[in-house]
Amino acid sequence: KRLNREMKGKFGSADYAEEELVAGLGSAFLMADLGVYGEVQHESYIASWLKALKNDKRYIFKAASAAAKAHSYLIGNL
Repeated sequence: KRLNREMKGKFGSADYAEEELVAGLGSAFLMADLGVYGEVQHESYIASWLKALKNDKRYIFKAASAAAKAHSYLIGNL
């Protein structure tokens, strides 16, 4: 069963930045589980993430929850 996440927003939009946060957190979870090391390149999204966090204190928790679901799905289907 896929997660069927709605992919919305164009490159540079707040929605796109949110999906990048979910993807970044999810990849960090997977890398930690698999013992993989890599370079993080999220500088271009930090301002968007900080702005969103100021507007919604639960923003990081929502993104982490979505990332955890994706992580669980991927680990369960490897």
